[in-house]
Amino acid sequence: MVFKIYGAAQSTCVQRVLTTIKEKGLEYELVPVDLMKGEHKSPSHLEKHPFGVIPGLEDDGFLIYESRAICRYLEAKHKGQGTELIPTELKALGLFEQGASIETAYFDSNASGLVFEKLFKGMMGYGAADEARVKQLSEKLALNLDSYERVLAKQEFIGGNQFTLADLYHLPYGNLLFAIGLGNLLLDRPHVKAWWEKISSRPSWKAVSGQH
Repeated sequence: MVFKIYGAAQSTCVQRVLTTIKEKGLEYELVPVDLMKGEHKSPSHLEKHPFGVIPGLEDDGFLIYESRAICRYLEAKHKGQGTELIPTELKALGLFEQGASIETAYFDSNASGLVFEKLFKGMMGYGAADEARVKQLSEKLALNLDSYERVLAKQEFIGGNQFTLADLYHLPYGNLLFAIGLGNLLLDRPHVKAWWEKISSRPSWKAVSGQH
């Protein structure tokens, strides 16, 4: 049975899941949720995601939400199919978990905050960007990417020496840094630049982001 993803294709969190699906070579159905109409707050959607956001996944009656959890679920269920996105060898698994933690602790909150201020805030009618906050977030992300540079000087990917979900998780908001004129944060450091160009050129991401 083909599983269903509830969300919108342009959503960063949905893109994270769709890229995982492409890497695994899975079939799916995307069930649109119109955020502008508030469908994510409807009673029917709240049954699928009690926090009223996207995405949610339905797999033969089983419901799971939160994009990173969905990605892990798909990798576990379809282990051995497509790209291995979470290694099984103990030390490699430890490096993956470390890399996944790095993304959530040091990249996502800063990158997503910048994208909200410079892009989503205006789209949602919340007014102009808070430039003081933009400066603060940019400086913090730059410092954190200096640490990425040290990590990537010693290993090919952020979660070890193979492409994993830890890398994939960066793609949606990393891509939008370029849309808001801050792509230099990913290009000014040689090891970070090589890593970013490697992961963002994967066919799975190009298909999801429309860079065919």
